Order: sequence, then structure tokens, then C-alpha cells
Amino acid sequence: MGSAPPPSYKGHRYPVEVIAHCVWLYHRFPLSYREVEELMLERGVIVSYETVRRWCAKFGQAYANALRRRQSRSGDKWHLDEVFLKINGERKYLWRAVDADGNVLDILVQNRRDKAAARCFFRRLMKKTGTVPRVVVTDKLRSYGAAHREVMPSVEHRSHKGLNNRAENSHQSTRQRERAMKGFRSTGGAQRFLSAFSGISPHFRPRRHLMTAPDYRAEMTVRFTIWEHITGAAGQTTTA
Repeated sequence: MGSAPPPSYKGHRYPVEVIAHCVWLYHRFPLSYREVEELMLERGVIVSYETVRRWCAKFGQAYANALRRRQSRSGDKWHLDEVFLKINGERKYLWRAVDADGNVLDILVQNRRDKAAARCFFRRLMKKTGTVPRVVVTDKLRSYGAAHREVMPSVEHRSHKGLNNRAENSHQSTRQRERAMKGFRSTGGAQRFLSAFSGISPHFRPRRHLMTAPDYRAEMTVRFTIWEHITGAAGQTTTA
């Protein structure tokens, strides 16, 4: 897939490598901003947690978008699932779609999980990917069937609880982060974080259980090289 130039770091007094590393730490591991601050301090870099928060807000989504552009074309078999989130005591729903290889196609936080919500997610997916799938796999939620018949009636729809483990497994890292963050404070904040997180975190999570140790290390080396290129850290010798 095509690539875009890295984001501009004009006006930032820290090196690109420091900024990119902080964003990586926060999205790759279940850490708070203060914990990232502490890890950087141990390495001799003095940066406040508020600065880390601003970097993640400014650059996280840009990095995620750049990583998605480098992915191979998404498969034609989509797995969709939804889980509830508690945001300020109110129940919201996180909708997620992945392809057969486990690549996250999109996520969307919505207030409901009815037909209108499913229809909105279907249309968003087709617009974002620019494609129509061959097969859609969902759980037994009736809203999927109703929206499917309206939005993509020619697409095969498989509705069975046991078929959709790939999408359900994709939620596990989100649950881990939700616990570490002690919940999300707003719907918009959840959408912004999870949109960036779902683009960055999977990049550093190859299917390790399917690889030998040497193959895993080689694959991670490639992925770190890609990260350096999309962030602009590759070959940097001056501050941004």
C-alpha cells in the first residue's frame, strides 16, 4: 500500500525518537501517562505526563493511519462483533470489524446496538475500506441481520456464535486497556483512543504462537523498522 510523509514535528523541542517512543509505550502496553513519564525518567529523559498525553493525542491517530495504509488489502471476509463499555456509568457499545487475518478494519463507539447502529457501522465500513465484502460473519444479534438485508443484501451473512471468535478475541486487548485506564471518561475520548490504539497495538502483536522464536524476532525487527519510517524516526539525527 502507499505511504505518506511522516507528520510534522515543527515546534517540538524533543527529538522525534522520544515522541514516537512515548506514543509507542502508551499504545503498546497497559500504561498510564504517569507510568510512561516514569519509564522515560529512568532513561534520563525528563518529560511530564501531560506532554505525553498531548503527544498521544496529536500523533497517535496519524501513526495509526500510516500503519493501516501499509497493510495489505483487507480480506473479503469480515468478522463483526460488539461489546459494551461503561463510560461515566452509562452503557455504550464498541463495534469492531476485523478481516480473516485479524486486521482491524474499523471500530465505532455508539450508544445502542440496534438496527440503526448496525446499519451505521456497515455503511461506515464500506466507505472506509472502499469495498464490499464477500462474507460477513456476526454473532446472533438480530440487528445485524436487519441491517445486512437493507445495506448489503447481496453479501453472504453467516450468523453463529461459534464462527465469530476472531472478532471477539480482538476485544481482549481493549478490555485490558480499559481496566488499566479505570474506564473511559467520555464517548469521544473512547473513540479517539481506541481508533488510534486499534491501529498501533496490533502492528506489534503478530501471531507469536504460530512462529518460532527466530521468526518472531525477525518479524518484530521488520515491524519496528516500519514504525521508524512512518513516525519519521528513521535516520533522524537532529531534534524536531
